Amino acid sequence: MPVKVYKPTSPGRRGMTGYSFEEITKATPEKSLLREKRGKSGRNNQGKVTVRHRGGGHKRQYRIIDFKRDKFDIPARVASIEYDPNRTARIALLVYADGEKRYIIAPLGLQVGDTIMNGPNAPLRDGNALPLRNMPIGTLIHNIELQRGRGGQLARSAGAAAQLIGREEQYAQIRLPSGELRIVREECMATMGQVGNLDHSNIKIGKAGRKRWMGWRPTVRGSAMDPKSHPHGGGEGRAPIGMPGPKTPWGKPARGYKTRTNKRTDRFIIRRRGKKR
Repeated sequence: MPVKVYKPTSPGRRGMTGYSFEEITKATPEKSLLREKRGKSGRNNQGKVTVRHRGGGHKRQYRIIDFKRDKFDIPARVASIEYDPNRTARIALLVYADGEKRYIIAPLGLQVGDTIMNGPNAPLRDGNALPLRNMPIGTLIHNIELQRGRGGQLARSAGAAAQLIGREEQYAQIRLPSGELRIVREECMATMGQVGNLDHSNIKIGKAGRKRWMGWRPTVRGSAMDPKSHPHGGGEGRAPIGMPGPKTPWGKPARGYKTRTNKRTDRFIIRRRGKKR
């Protein structure tokens, strides 16, 4: 998918790029697979802000995506490739042989009219979902389950792809896009191929208003605040941080500080992300 470059008709347009939407084949979504989506503005069920700088943005409707791919041995035809405002990847509308319709994340190269299948007996083709035990070593995969039947949780964004690099004692070894090496049960499902919309990382927002449309509010630099509001604040003129390493507004290290506390699943991670391969 080529990137569309805008003419510099204004300072905001200069350098701005966008999608050409050449792969989109249907403008309106399937109504039976839509649900209402209300904005939370980064607040939890107590009304407290847990994610800063969120709020506003364009209204959206949520598209129900089939992450589980649990409709086995029934062929499905790809009816359309559609835009989804809730994710970076494109989605594909499948119409199964029994008439049921479902959305899936559209893998790279998927075309309208292609046939998709799920289950252990599905052929080895991009877009088909199979258990990890049924895939050959070296296969590129996405939408990977961590627990059987829970649905895909890993490698779901635009251009993402993990790789199946080995199997041992009912576990499959997977190299994730971050470089992390992880083991997953062989019976877990995954989808073959790479997620489409590869040019998403090349899009330039161009202006602040475009971020507001996406639901992102302004971020104030810590160095522009007073020392009561942020550890970086205060001083005369442009002052340095004045402490070893940058800090969050609450005094915690801002870079390289490990926040993982899920010791229960530490044994499934062979190599952490960020390490040299």
